[in-house]
Amino acid sequence: MDDILDEVHLKFQISKLYQAINRILQDRERLIIEHRYGLVDGCRRTQREIAKMLGISRSYVSRIEKRAIDKLSKAMK
Repeated sequence: MDDILDEVHLKFQISKLYQAINRILQDRERLIIEHRYGLVDGCRRTQREIAKMLGISRSYVSRIEKRAIDKLSKAMK
């Protein structure tokens, strides 16, 4: 029974996270998070790969990713 409750809770949290991603993040932040963590196609990409794809520096990708994670963290509390 606890396993079922844990699974339901996890699915709820995942749903809440996806809603927060779409509601809170700006387009570039969302794109970086989706590619870094494989949320679109299951393929996780490095900051370098994303930087090359977007034509920006790796350090800028890192800053955007950190800002996006901070926003999501606050939204999930």
